[in-house]
Amino acid sequence: MHTSRPDSDSEKDKAAEEVVNLLADFQIALSENKRRYPMQQFEVFLCAARQYIEMTGNDRMVHKSVAQLVNGLREYLQLERKTVPGVVLFEADRLETQFFAGYDPGFEGDEPPGL
Repeated sequence: MHTSRPDSDSEKDKAAEEVVNLLADFQIALSENKRRYPMQQFEVFLCAARQYIEMTGNDRMVHKSVAQLVNGLREYLQLERKTVPGVVLFEADRLETQFFAGYDPGFEGDEPPGL
């Protein structure tokens, strides 16, 4: 008998691996070009991370690798470069809130219960 659970877990594993790999691509782009900020690579990473968050929204357990890279992402970005576009820092904060608090502070009407 085949259940859909293993496929779902497999998809989540692949999505987590993609998030980690895309962050690595972004980090490589950061190190290769000190003049221009790699916005395209950051946006691709951000999109994959948000898809992972959406996939695991109701899960009690998430991949440790994704949690580690989202936690403190803003601080990492600030330390990596002297000048970081404000939108990057905003999106890093937003991503952390989406991942750990379960809501998107960037959209009005999506506040946590009680606000």
